[in-house]
Amino acid sequence: PRTMIIGVLKEPGYESRVSLLPDAATALLKKGWEVWIEKGAGAAAFSDDSLYTRSGALVKERKEITAGADIILSIHLDVSLIDEMRPPKKLIGVYYPLINPDLVKLAAEKGLTLFSMDMLPRISRAQPMDVLSSQANIAGYKAVLLAANRFPRYFPMLMTAAGSISPAKVLVIGAGVAGLQAVATARRLGAVVEVFDTRQAVKEEVNSLGAKFVEVEGAADASGAGGYAVEQSEDFLRGQKAKIAERISRSDILITTAQIPGKRAPLLVTDEMVASMKPGSVIIDLAAATGGNTTRTVNNQEVFWNGVHIIGNSNLAASMPVDASRLYGKNVIGFISLLFKENETQLNFSDELVKGTCIAHEGKITNERVIQLLQEKSLI
Repeated sequence: PRTMIIGVLKEPGYESRVSLLPDAATALLKKGWEVWIEKGAGAAAFSDDSLYTRSGALVKERKEITAGADIILSIHLDVSLIDEMRPPKKLIGVYYPLINPDLVKLAAEKGLTLFSMDMLPRISRAQPMDVLSSQANIAGYKAVLLAANRFPRYFPMLMTAAGSISPAKVLVIGAGVAGLQAVATARRLGAVVEVFDTRQAVKEEVNSLGAKFVEVEGAADASGAGGYAVEQSEDFLRGQKAKIAERISRSDILITTAQIPGKRAPLLVTDEMVASMKPGSVIIDLAAATGGNTTRTVNNQEVFWNGVHIIGNSNLAASMPVDASRLYGKNVIGFISLLFKENETQLNFSDELVKGTCIAHEGKITNERVIQLLQEKSLI
């Protein structure tokens, strides 16, 4: 059988990551694949074309890749990309189909097979392929550094000849991967950290990082939600709001990470809460792309309101493109190895990881939740 070709596309201008760095290309070549890289694809991640050529990959024009590769790696998917493709191509990326169901519909109509890595079932076997976790880890780390940069005071407690400085108080909402990394980073910088999460199960992890877990009674069980928030009862939300309000007014830095797949991010921080923060305080909202956790968040912008910096950024991983691309590439190689065991070309849909990640195949949308969304919008 002929060698299968993996093509890597250059991302849109706002994205500095690339699906594979040169060493990841080498790893795939060793597995018997051929790797084509679009000219300049790795430039923003400090990997120029000569490094790919040295790794054994072939540098090609975009049109050659979209015409000739069997599998296309592209973190983002836009309409122009779908237009360039011919079936039965397989695309692997992070397409957020629950937010962009009409894009999925277009790809299905075109006969493309789409694998969206954000839909990977959150089971232990999937961990080596879990792009959401590898990228969220970076986002949590960078959120704290960004906050420390904006904050007009020190993070750690300092005893100096000129007097003592008390430590910054950081509040993290959501103890998923990003939240826990934010806690660890803020603690390393010497801040006092408190954490809110509706999942009682994360209390131990929070405490082990040296932070205090703020408890609210009566949360709905989120243990089956794969690390995400779930919708809560009115009573719980009232109690949570009161607790959050009380803690926010005492905090210098607020980092919010709460998201619900396919829905608007929960609005947890009101204008009153922001107004209660001290002038010079900083809010970093990592849920900005799905509407944000505060009433004042604007995605990809920094808003200065009532003396408080509110930074909305859901793509902080792209601010660290080398390590972000390295980890993403390892996740993708893990997934490709699962899809094509022993270079087998037939897809194994009896594997829940393959089935769960596949959004469109052979002209049909294959994901139940996406179908449901399109039906609700009367698009199918």
